[in-house]
Amino acid sequence: MNVTIILASYDSGYYHGGCGQGPDALIAGGLTDALKLAGHDIDVHDIGRMSDEQEREIATGFAVCNAVSGEVRIACDRGRFPIVLAGNCLTSAGAVAGEGADAMIWADQHGDLNTPDTSTSGFLDGMALATVLGLCWRPISARIPGFKAIDPARCVLVNARDLDTAEEQLLETLPVIRTECPDWAGAAQKLKDAGAERIHMHIDLDVHDPEALQANRYATPGGPAPEQVRQAMCGMAGPLTLVGLTISAYDPAFDAKGDVPPLVGQLLVDLLATLEKS
Repeated sequence: MNVTIILASYDSGYYHGGCGQGPDALIAGGLTDALKLAGHDIDVHDIGRMSDEQEREIATGFAVCNAVSGEVRIACDRGRFPIVLAGNCLTSAGAVAGEGADAMIWADQHGDLNTPDTSTSGFLDGMALATVLGLCWRPISARIPGFKAIDPARCVLVNARDLDTAEEQLLETLPVIRTECPDWAGAAQKLKDAGAERIHMHIDLDVHDPEALQANRYATPGGPAPEQVRQAMCGMAGPLTLVGLTISAYDPAFDAKGDVPPLVGQLLVDLLATLEKS
């Protein structure tokens, strides 16, 4: 398969800070080598630094989305499958825009469904899925080239185990499809029934049980093991049309043994093999 890997090395407005170090660490840890050994043609593009200004989380976060949208669109136009390695989950809004995705699989220990009205921290990444679903930041997200909000009925939320009270209440009112990695089988069919045709898959690496794989400082106990995540993502991807993928939130400072890159490589090798068969 022809694959373009896009590096978006930002975390909360900081270039190469925190989880913004993750994309380079995944590459250095052998990710592209693993994909090439599996027979894939790999291009790597880095969106680089947006500006010299730091700490402008909102402005910089959406500038990253704009840049990612352009890179993803170029990859798609060239017949290449786009994989975005991102520090922040919000970056998925740029990938969705560039792909023209109309549905989402969102694997994350968090719901990322806060809005400026409900967030108690003001953390922009805690509003990432809410942004993709058109629940907040609508004027600025509308400026991402190609962005169209995804209908919540075409969103699968996988293993969200650490939710704020406001997120729990919101999910009671939204038709979001919730599932767990061991029990994912019906989720793909529900997406099909909702009319999904072009699906973006987003994997925040803290979806994993930190006892098995700790990706960052936000990881809380519980969650699936890496093999369960692989099985679920491949199981949902097989019967669906996946148009792109985002891997986010890897902070190598919390991975002293370098366990994460090879496991991400195995996940992507298995996932791409599934897509080639479907």
